[in-house]
Amino acid sequence: MTAKIALIASATLLAGSVAFAADGPTDPQIAHIAYTAGSLDIEAGKLALQKSKNSSVREFASEMVRDHEAVNEKALALVAKLGVTPEPNATSEGLTKQADETRAKLAKLNGKAFDRAYVANEVAYHNTVNGALKTALIPSAENGELKALLETGLTLFSEHQKHAEHLSASLK
Repeated sequence: MTAKIALIASATLLAGSVAFAADGPTDPQIAHIAYTAGSLDIEAGKLALQKSKNSSVREFASEMVRDHEAVNEKALALVAKLGVTPEPNATSEGLTKQADETRAKLAKLNGKAFDRAYVANEVAYHNTVNGALKTALIPSAENGELKALLETGLTLFSEHQKHAEHLSASLK
């Protein structure tokens, strides 16, 4: 049930807060959304590393921190190279608000309850972010290098989603 609630909330957040021009978000807005999404997953992974005692959950959380930090470093290098200033927007702000609320709920949990809730949130979060990458961010990106980075991210984050789904099934 936690996964369903997180998925519905995240999907509603992304769908409802994408208040961009008719042709979609701009590259600076896309850069901010993508970087924010990665940063939020890094924070969630670090929380899991602090709280979880489950070796599989800890391994997954380490992977989230490592991979999202690597993608965010590439994103920062790209925006610096292109001279683009990422532009805060309703979607990135909404993602942050939602993640703050989720982190506060997760922080109150311990043991297996934490592990299940963290992994369920990761399934929902990756599903939502991957959907946004496919349907809004990649199609709207105008710069070829940004589009390529987003596509690489989608490939990696789709693997994260599968890993989270497998891990979630093992925690039942």
